[in-house]
Amino acid sequence: MPGYGVVLKRPGKVAVVTFNRPDKKNAFDEHMWSSLGNVLSDLKNRMPRAVVVTGAGTEAFSAGFDVNPENPQVSRLIEAVQNHEKGPAMDLIRLVRTTTDNLVMLPVPVIAAVNGLAYGGGAEIASRCDLRVMDPSAVFCFSEVKLGLMPDHGGVVGLTRLIGPARAADLILTGRKVGAQEALSLGLADRISSPGKACEEAVALAHGIAENGPRSVRHALKVIRSAPDLPYDKALALETREAVDLIASGECIYGITAFLSKTKPDFPDPEDV
Repeated sequence: MPGYGVVLKRPGKVAVVTFNRPDKKNAFDEHMWSSLGNVLSDLKNRMPRAVVVTGAGTEAFSAGFDVNPENPQVSRLIEAVQNHEKGPAMDLIRLVRTTTDNLVMLPVPVIAAVNGLAYGGGAEIASRCDLRVMDPSAVFCFSEVKLGLMPDHGGVVGLTRLIGPARAADLILTGRKVGAQEALSLGLADRISSPGKACEEAVALAHGIAENGPRSVRHALKVIRSAPDLPYDKALALETREAVDLIASGECIYGITAFLSKTKPDFPDPEDV
């Protein structure tokens, strides 16, 4: 087995997913995608209250797709291009899209701790998370056009919805690098951490979220994610349905009881409510 992969740790009610291939800037090959799929299965079997995604080491969140002749995915694509076949490209895009979707659409908040460079697919994964905590020295770069490619992890759509079409066009069509301060001003980063503390501060943010009612967070998050795709009246109707379902779940009893007794609420996990 390769000595690298995606590592899952569970500090308390939070999960930390680490892309662990620092010697290759945490780039993704076939094994990395398979390893991430296994981690996602583990998370779905025992869901935390929030997830932090980061890269191993201090250099990179992830450099994205491993463009290396030793990566079988690259050799298959080159052969397919030479033979004018679309099938292998479709198979690869389905793999990375499905796995990325399964990560960023977990029913709990997914926070990217961008601890270093986030290039190509790495930038796409980070931009599709719910929140991004960015090291002051980290860099985003949607670099695919430099290779004659385009974002295909859902990054074109995700970035456009995050920062708007003109700003997304600026970043995707130029493939230019974006530092932390500009990322913050564009809405690509939500917080800039202290130097070297992106993961630590993202985990602290996740623990803060995990202290709240887990059903409350999930129901609100569902509306937050869905609202941009819905007409205004349908978004409001969804909010009403989720709020009613949340109240009916009984989770608010724990919060209201704690508020009245001036104590800290101890919300059970959803399956225990």
